[in-house]
Amino acid sequence: MHTVVERELELKLVLSPERRVPVPARLGYVTDDPYAVHVTFHIDSEHPVHWTFAREVLVEGVFRPCGQGDVRVWPTRTEGRGVVLMALSSPDGDALLEAPAGAVSAWLERTLRVVPPGTEGERLGLDDELDQLLAQ
Repeated sequence: MHTVVERELELKLVLSPERRVPVPARLGYVTDDPYAVHVTFHIDSEHPVHWTFAREVLVEGVFRPCGQGDVRVWPTRTEGRGVVLMALSSPDGDALLEAPAGAVSAWLERTLRVVPPGTEGERLGLDDELDQLLAQ
């Protein structure tokens, strides 16, 4: 059986220090893919944009700068409130997104209760598969 932990929230696409555009998004976590988080951005296009990256990057990025390459995450304050910034880079372009730190932290906490850190490998069923192969 798998569990899904989702949260709808509004992110802000940072266009400049003075200009941010709201972007509806959904954070998703599925226990069948225990190492990853999934973010779906509902932008003004025919299809939503999907990003998948390590849950560990987002967990650490809530507290301190984390990640490299295509996904970087770090905490900061904007207008007196805590936010988490996510810098995403792809061949199609770059985006800097701002998320409310409290909402992201609360959602991450739910994922960590469902699959605590260090137990992700147990969800993959690799030991069962290996036992079956060796039994043959």
